[in-house]
Amino acid sequence: MSKAVEAKKQVVSEIASKLRESKSTVVVDYRGLTVAQVTELRKSLREAGVEFKVYKNTLTRRAAEEAELTGLNEHLTGPNAIAFSTEDVIAPAKVLNDFAKKNEALEIKAGVIEGNIATVEEVKALAELPSREGLLSMLLSVLQAPIRNLALAAKAVADQKEEQGA
Repeated sequence: MSKAVEAKKQVVSEIASKLRESKSTVVVDYRGLTVAQVTELRKSLREAGVEFKVYKNTLTRRAAEEAELTGLNEHLTGPNAIAFSTEDVIAPAKVLNDFAKKNEALEIKAGVIEGNIATVEEVKALAELPSREGLLSMLLSVLQAPIRNLALAAKAVADQKEEQGA
């Protein structure tokens, strides 16, 4: 087997393993972005712990089939870049969606969220969710509310009794 074919097989297996291992993957069309814009996008993705790569569509299609994500193949046309995140489900969608709002040239095409193909609308909905820390703080405030209200009611009753006694 030639070295080129062997190298392509290695890239296909690399993409397939990234598709399987990542919690969230987003496919975007980056046509029309300047080099400076792509550099800015890569920097913000790197800061969020997201890997951003450009692969040939034919290799990505084979990797999607190998990872049993054949529904992704219909979105693999034209120049594509793929963002992989192994830690945070929301990070790639959030960073790419925010960047797409500022730069209309970037188009979100599809995604894979925890092994399931996601449409553009689902990726954008995921991007609108608050971060994990934000969700945890919301949960904590909901859990604290009844106790806080009880303490305020008890204080109000104590103040009322104090006024009546005085």
